[in-house]
Amino acid sequence: MSNQNVVRFNNSNRLFYTELKKRVDAYFRDNKISKSGNINMYLKTAFMFAAYFTPYLLITLGVFDSKWIWFFLAVTMGFAKAGIGLCVMHDANHGSYSKNTKLNRILGYATLNILGGHSLNWRIQHNVIHHTYTNVHEVDEDIAPPGFMRFEPHAKHKWIHKLQFIYAWFFYGMMTLMWSTTKDFKQLVRYNKAGHLKTANTTFATELTLVIISKFIYYGYMLLPYFLVKEMTFLNWLCGFLVLHYIAGVLLAMIFQPAHVVAETEFPLPTAEGNIENHWAVHQLSTTMNFATGDPVFSWLVGGLNHQVEHHLFPTICHVHYPKISKIVKDTAKEFNLPYLDKKTFAGALWSHEKLLYKLGRAA
Repeated sequence: MSNQNVVRFNNSNRLFYTELKKRVDAYFRDNKISKSGNINMYLKTAFMFAAYFTPYLLITLGVFDSKWIWFFLAVTMGFAKAGIGLCVMHDANHGSYSKNTKLNRILGYATLNILGGHSLNWRIQHNVIHHTYTNVHEVDEDIAPPGFMRFEPHAKHKWIHKLQFIYAWFFYGMMTLMWSTTKDFKQLVRYNKAGHLKTANTTFATELTLVIISKFIYYGYMLLPYFLVKEMTFLNWLCGFLVLHYIAGVLLAMIFQPAHVVAETEFPLPTAEGNIENHWAVHQLSTTMNFATGDPVFSWLVGGLNHQVEHHLFPTICHVHYPKISKIVKDTAKEFNLPYLDKKTFAGALWSHEKLLYKLGRAA
């Protein structure tokens, strides 16, 4: 990956974003609403944590001795793991969950490190790199998967990519499993070399210690059922563990991939000097897509991340406010003759992702 510091946006024309920000700020000011979370956010947090830890306790305390019930509870934990990531962790690590920065930081670690990942790595990859350089070749790590996958037209084409529209979903299911095993260690080394740890005012030794401690805690409590439930074999435990991670990984991919890796979005290529044609905010509009925003239940379940346009333009605003400010964003984009990508259905967004995977597999 190239150094993102060499990529520069054309920020000479700020009219769109200046006007949009003024209107969004006025919405919160005039309605006397905080941009952070509210009671709905707190209730959702309690629900998602209960959905994850209740099945875990039922298994660990030996309430049931049926392998099928264990399997069902592991499936439930997989859904809840994704729910915590989408609805709580994401806002906390963006600093939008609460006005209290310490609470955001605590929740960021509690919802990611306790579930197998590492908060700082996620914030660097997602907040610093992805949100700034969305869909930019050799900079945005979200569109730079292992070589057997191809997410953007400027990446090298390989013959195996012809089948990626089929096998992609299998590897999506391994996403959180990789987080909980090798990914954090590799990222720490890479981010340390790139200077991100220094920028974050921390050291490699400190973060490596936190990663190791977090992995011990995670695998410690995850292995407890195997040691405490005498009827459980290691194969039973492994099956449940893999199913949990696979479901969480697929669900997370189903929400994040249709936001950027779809037929409608652009993949702007910087010039040889590293210049991007548009202002940062206009760049976000052309590289990000909403979907199923008319379904309030779906929006609640996925942490408002079907409102990806609003999220990318205002990542420090809690997701519970996205449905309200979406009309402001859409109207302002239309007024400035700018794109506002929005698929009406979730199925349509997933299909658009599949179409792009298919196209990229065949186009060199």
